[in-house]
Amino acid sequence: MGLPRGRRRRTPGLRREEVAQLSAVGVTWYTWLEQARPIHVSAQVLDAVARALLLDPSERSHLFALAAVSDPAPGRTCPSVSPSLRLMLEQLEPYPACVQNSRYDVLAYNRGFARMIVNLDALPYEDRNCMWLGFTNADWQAALVDLEESQRAMVAKFRAAMAGHLAEPAWTTLLHRLQRVSPAFRTFWEEHEVLNATDQLKRIRNPRVGMLRLHHTSLWLGPRQGPRIVTYVPADDESRERLERLHALELADA
Repeated sequence: MGLPRGRRRRTPGLRREEVAQLSAVGVTWYTWLEQARPIHVSAQVLDAVARALLLDPSERSHLFALAAVSDPAPGRTCPSVSPSLRLMLEQLEPYPACVQNSRYDVLAYNRGFARMIVNLDALPYEDRNCMWLGFTNADWQAALVDLEESQRAMVAKFRAAMAGHLAEPAWTTLLHRLQRVSPAFRTFWEEHEVLNATDQLKRIRNPRVGMLRLHHTSLWLGPRQGPRIVTYVPADDESRERLERLHALELADA
């Protein structure tokens, strides 16, 4: 974060005064914000806090929702996704690829991934979450050949990953949203299964080019259960040709 080294930390993370410094606000005022005192919080200050804490799009959206303030930059890209990482995603085309966290939020993606199942560009940021789409979006569900198997596995992986994030609002918010709207999610969640993230073969019906058989691979960017690059590599020549055709169609539409 560019902060000078100081005394030894008893717990990981930024101290309150450091967040205040990075957000360019007073320590007392920031303390009142943490304590939920009845103070007026401007969008500019919330934006500064979000940038200081490197919030991803879902976390940023949750912050502004808690403050009941309109986000002045709802389309802001995730600060943890560097330009070089975005260039890497582009270079993987025509193969679909994205950056995803363990909560299944899609933080960045290339053109192949943008249209592999549904038009991600047309969705609001808070809905660009693979598990949310897998349980609430009819087009996404229709594209997954092994829908129930995929849903059950996602829920088990989500439960395993959530063990390290039990107190984080973004995780509990997603959990409650899914429990509220999806009976299927509630059923799988109550099974209490846990599963580590694994590579696998995906079968996807693309509405433009037909059936795709793809090897799903995760390339971890940090500690396991953290952010990862997810790639979809064709499992056969037919799928490779269809991915190339889909890429050509996307370039023609651009």
